Amino acid sequence: MIELLVAVCQINNPTTCKDVSLIYSAEALTPMQCVMRAEPEIAKWINEHPGSQTKRFTCRPAGRYAKT
Repeated sequence: MIELLVAVCQINNPTTCKDVSLIYSAEALTPMQCVMRAEPEIAKWINEHPGSQTKRFTCRPAGRYAKT
C-alpha cells in the first residue's frame, strides 16, 4: 500500500496546518505512480473540505511511519 501524505492549511489561517494521510489500498502502486495520481486525489479532498489549501505532499509506503 502507498500513502499519499498531504500537508493542508486553513485558508483564513495559514499557520494552522495538519498532515492528512490518503491511502491507496486497493491498488499496488509505486511511489512514482502515486505522485502522478496525487493531484486529482488532492483536488477531491480539497473539494470535500472547503477552506483548506495544500502546502505540499509526498508519497511513501503506508504503515512504515508512526502516526502523529
